[in-house]
Amino acid sequence: MKKTKIIFFDSKPYDKCFFEGANKNYGYEIKYYKGHLNSETALFTDGYDVVCAFVNDVIDKNVINILEKNGVKLIALRCAGYNNVDLKAAYGTIHVVRVPGYSPYAVAEHAVALMLSLNRKTHRAYYRTRDGNFSINGLLGFDMYRTIAGVIGTGKIGKCLIDILKGFGMGILAYDTHADEKYALKKGIEFVSLQKLYAESDIISLHCPLTRETHRLINKESISQMKKGVMIINTGRGDLVNTKDLIKGLKTGQIGSAGLDVYEEESDYFFEDFSSSMISDDVLARLMTFPNVLITSHQGFFTKEALSNIASTTLDNIKEFFDGGYLKNEICYKCAKECRKKQNKRCFN
Repeated sequence: MKKTKIIFFDSKPYDKCFFEGANKNYGYEIKYYKGHLNSETALFTDGYDVVCAFVNDVIDKNVINILEKNGVKLIALRCAGYNNVDLKAAYGTIHVVRVPGYSPYAVAEHAVALMLSLNRKTHRAYYRTRDGNFSINGLLGFDMYRTIAGVIGTGKIGKCLIDILKGFGMGILAYDTHADEKYALKKGIEFVSLQKLYAESDIISLHCPLTRETHRLINKESISQMKKGVMIINTGRGDLVNTKDLIKGLKTGQIGSAGLDVYEEESDYFFEDFSSSMISDDVLARLMTFPNVLITSHQGFFTKEALSNIASTTLDNIKEFFDGGYLKNEICYKCAKECRKKQNKRCFN
């Protein structure tokens, strides 16, 4: 029996480690390619059944056309986000599956790590003490107890974050387009308008999906409505924040600090080593000069548990496809999630 052939793009050593371990239960033939998927590298997919892609791979109409010509039957995203995929071009041509949830705890805990580091300036204290400077001047923080956290987006990650922050004794204001009032009553939190959340929150953490409505949700107008000195945390999607407006807010002091695990133009830099190169992105370079900004390179998901779940779910998605069954993690241009659940069938044959 012919083995299913999978080609990975943007693969890193940790990808190979976890997928090789998980693949012992599946027996697929896997080729790991370090480069990103784009219109040039898509040519390498000839002879492969599945393309396994990540968040910074380009899967536009041109790439999809090449994949189809090369006989690729499935695009298996090893991530939750899919805004880098032209679903309209893929519909009726190539099925697309993703990993909708790998570890909400990983991302929520990373958001809290950013909050604590920014508040107590531990990232700055680390470098001071290594230089023999034990002064604590300029490292003043605040008690998180009884401060207000505004959580935008209350999916699995947002709810995990709420549980953690309630453990600090913080008050929680939440916003979601589908407010879960039963959940709010159970947890003792309040769903409010964005305007109220902006006005009353000491810390604002973003956990909503990237849509036309949430694109650059944090901008000049919304920042002007926030408490002076607010802390902004983004472990969601880079395009939720207008970075130039964020910088203006930091310069005026309207924003007291910012913790960013994602960035609008991250695809050119994140997950790569530029330690011996110059950062040519002027906006990113400017952000990195602020002592009250902490940037991590999209590592919120990066735990052993999450990587294990990503590997097993991705390979299980591939198995479902070739077994001919219902694709529970399929995404497509035409079908709404509710429609797929009711029909319990693939979006197209």
